[in-house]
Amino acid sequence: MTMLHAPILTHGMRLDKFLWAARFFKSRTLAAGLLKEGRVRVNRRLVDKAHVTVRVGDVLTFPQADRIRVVRVVALDEKRGPAPVAQTLYEDLGTEQ
Repeated sequence: MTMLHAPILTHGMRLDKFLWAARFFKSRTLAAGLLKEGRVRVNRRLVDKAHVTVRVGDVLTFPQADRIRVVRVVALDEKRGPAPVAQTLYEDLGTEQ
């Protein structure tokens, strides 16, 4: 049995790294900038540090382009894989107005 790619983390990871690995942002620097501006929530709590730990089950709320993203973390992976793999790291809960 061969696996193409499997998420490798079970304990948690930096929020900026997750946002990058899940392909919400093209770089960790862009993700960290959004965090520094205080524009990201984890489980409804406003955070402003890139090193905040995100875990499976956490709900993230953040602006992306012209909409607000609300996603639940379902897996963690330190590597930035192709888009189909990145989409397996989260569940889209819809958008807020």
